[in-house]
Amino acid sequence: MSDSTPTPASTPLTRDVTVLNRYGIHARPAALLVKTASRFKAEIFIEKNGVKVNAKSIMGLLTIEGNHGARLRLHASGADAAEALDTLAQLFEQRFFED
Repeated sequence: MSDSTPTPASTPLTRDVTVLNRYGIHARPAALLVKTASRFKAEIFIEKNGVKVNAKSIMGLLTIEGNHGARLRLHASGADAAEALDTLAQLFEQRFFED
């Protein structure tokens, strides 16, 4: 019989962020998100209004309508999930180095 109690590494984590850069998530910020998310082993998703997209997929990110002021939820699970969320949240806080 296996123990199905979640371990800290497998417990999904979330973080709410706001798109602060003037032009939202267009090609350049989306590429930076994908590049950054791809450094982590964690599964990472970004959600807006109940729609989740893979943070490692540029096409998914470009379809999420991350306009200026949009509120998004980051989801991550895996061994480095907390570090991944911290790093991605910093990109949002730093406006993707725009503005």
